[in-house]
Amino acid sequence: MTAPAPTALPAVPTTPDGQWVPACPAERLLPERGVAVLLPCGGQAALFRTHDGTLYALDNIDPFSGAAVMSRGIVGDRAGEPTVASPMLKQVFSLRTGVCLDDPQVRLATHRVREHDGAVQVSARPAGESR
Repeated sequence: MTAPAPTALPAVPTTPDGQWVPACPAERLLPERGVAVLLPCGGQAALFRTHDGTLYALDNIDPFSGAAVMSRGIVGDRAGEPTVASPMLKQVFSLRTGVCLDDPQVRLATHRVREHDGAVQVSARPAGESR
């Protein structure tokens, strides 16, 4: 049996400044439902819109399981803090800071996110990371 030859992934488009990655049309991002976004570096972000319309983006890799599943997490609230629970082992992370509320030693990187020209865009680099 011969394995199929690997195919090149399509280039991920970015805005001219190279910082913002178009994720999806704004009207397609449903409240409390996540979307996985492929970043130019090959990493992934999990993008969310809460019921109040606020946008959040975190790393998509669950640090406890190593699986790319955070975009499938359960969005909720813990004492006023918007959260997402990993669908794997159910650890809960702050959508604002990425800190795991069940184990504060663990955190997900956050990404800046914005709506621009009818599309939701995610920063190619984690928040706080400079070039």
